[in-house]
Amino acid sequence: MAENYFREGEYEKATQLYESLEKNNPYNTRYLKRLITCYQETNNYEKASELLQKKLLKNPSQQYLRIEIGYNFDQQKKPALAKEEYDFAIKAIEASPNLGGIMGRMFQQNNLLDYALKAYSKALSFNKDASFEYQIAQIYGEKGAYQKMFDSCMELLDKDENYIGGIQRYISRYISNNANDTINISLKKSILKKSISNPKNIWNELLSWLFTKQKQYGRAFIQEKGLFNRGLENVETIFRLGKIAFNNQDYETARNCYLFLLDNTIFIEEKLTAELYLLKISVKNADKNNLVLFEEKLKEYGVNGNTLDIQLEFADYLTFENNTPQKAISVLEKALSFSSSKFKKARIKLKLGEVLVFVGKFNEALIYFSQVQTKLKNHPLSQEARFKVAQTSYFKGDFKWAKSQLKILKNATTQLTANDAVDLFLLILDNESKDSIPSGLEDFSKAELLAYQNKNASAISLYDKLLKQYQGQSIEDEALFNQAKLLVAEQQYEMAVTNLLKIISIDPEGILTDNSYYLLGEIYKNNIKDFEKASEYYQKIIFEKPSSIYLVDARQKYREIRGDNIE
Repeated sequence: MAENYFREGEYEKATQLYESLEKNNPYNTRYLKRLITCYQETNNYEKASELLQKKLLKNPSQQYLRIEIGYNFDQQKKPALAKEEYDFAIKAIEASPNLGGIMGRMFQQNNLLDYALKAYSKALSFNKDASFEYQIAQIYGEKGAYQKMFDSCMELLDKDENYIGGIQRYISRYISNNANDTINISLKKSILKKSISNPKNIWNELLSWLFTKQKQYGRAFIQEKGLFNRGLENVETIFRLGKIAFNNQDYETARNCYLFLLDNTIFIEEKLTAELYLLKISVKNADKNNLVLFEEKLKEYGVNGNTLDIQLEFADYLTFENNTPQKAISVLEKALSFSSSKFKKARIKLKLGEVLVFVGKFNEALIYFSQVQTKLKNHPLSQEARFKVAQTSYFKGDFKWAKSQLKILKNATTQLTANDAVDLFLLILDNESKDSIPSGLEDFSKAELLAYQNKNASAISLYDKLLKQYQGQSIEDEALFNQAKLLVAEQQYEMAVTNLLKIISIDPEGILTDNSYYLLGEIYKNNIKDFEKASEYYQKIIFEKPSSIYLVDARQKYREIRGDNIE
């Protein structure tokens, strides 16, 4: 009841209860602190002073009470008397170093940060084994003294490496993914300073973590390789770095990670994972010998349950890159014949369904997707299968059934599936026919199917037809944007730019405006090589769309163009 009154600001009612609680529990510092605050909030400074003086007189060893006495003077606008008490409290640490931690916390609670620093520092000077560096770091963080904050974190880590997880979580509040941010530079200085004065593997681990945060994956790999060569033969961190680099399209670093792993592991599972990612990288780089490369790897390791991931990737390559879906179907049907695990069978059937959609065999595809749904209820693979059912129904033009499946998936446990489901659900909801009036959704879904089947020219042509027929309707901006992406793929950059500028002119505050700004920046930066124009569109996201999901990337690319990232 007392706490409830206190939080509601009813200090007079809280006072009566806390007086009783404090009297019956004279050693409970929380009750004392609450009662003192109640007195101060109701201007009963004399009562607060009397209680504190009485406590101190009874227990002279409790010199930390001087902080509360001083704070009581501060509340009365008597800074000279307050300073006298604070200084006395700090001096008392010399006689009783164990009071340093208590006093530091009390100073912090009263937002007396400079005195808190003095208390913790004095306690450390008497007891080098004490661990107040984290509290000191927090205070420096609040004061904006980031270099000192990081130095304190490194001191704590130097004493006990088990703090690494907590320190990383704390540091993450302050650093960004920009290597040239002054705060990031301060952290790097602190780590390097420590690595020179007291070399340890932990500093390389921390540098690798920082470089990964900054998306400098090549630099992170150098640190990880150094750790491995010094006897910390833990390939997991290099596997993880390779995957992060791959997902962020740094294929060169990802390739180096997996080649290093191939040379340094004896376990077949790890070798196969490395080989899989090397094949994925080769496909991303559009290497001409990919077909031969897949066949060579399957010959080397065998077509069996161990190489299933490579077989699935091979089928994906044959379908969507090599345009030989029938060969992909043969690969997958063979994989089904020797797979016994229901989870492996489910993954094969999902891929088979995708290939069958590619060749236009929708009903056969739906059978495979439905089998996965039935066999693995409530599993993420089942949710993925349900989305494939919805997507295939959408391609067929069965929007009602697609929408009913997507509605279920909006709460899927897999966030990516849930997001995809919401996007497709809203697309159908916003653009489906009303009162039998055509809306263009049917042509739009057909165009998306053509794009899925790598028939870009046909998809672009269908979007042209749709844009003429449904000009001014809600589907127009979606069609313009989808067509723009295909035009980029077909290297028709000026036409893509025209589409994107039209989206912005239709509705400058529309949901596709920031997407359009970002894609314009990418086209001018990567394809047209007009860096001034690219910079202009990245800036628009930074200054006009601060809540955009593209903000971080736009800011980084804008700085790259400006020359901030020159190292």
